[in-house]
Amino acid sequence: MLICMRTTIQMDPHLLKAAKKYAAEHRRTLTSVIEDAIREVLARAKSPRPSVNLPISTRGGGFQPGIDPRRMADFYELEDLEAVERWRGPR
Repeated sequence: MLICMRTTIQMDPHLLKAAKKYAAEHRRTLTSVIEDAIREVLARAKSPRPSVNLPISTRGGGFQPGIDPRRMADFYELEDLEAVERWRGPR
């Protein structure tokens, strides 16, 4: 006995349109296309990923004084200040 469950999801409208088009072209239901896509993602997640050795920097450095890496707003503010300085030009 197959038990189906109805659910509601939010989806990018362009992605939904593409999925509907794919389903129609392949004479499938939208549900079967979405189910297959989810199965594929879950199968990939189960397969082990090869490890990658990333280079480790030996240089010193870090963030400029007053920049908290947990606050992206600080980075945006710094970029804005630098842009204003470039716009003003040398004094």
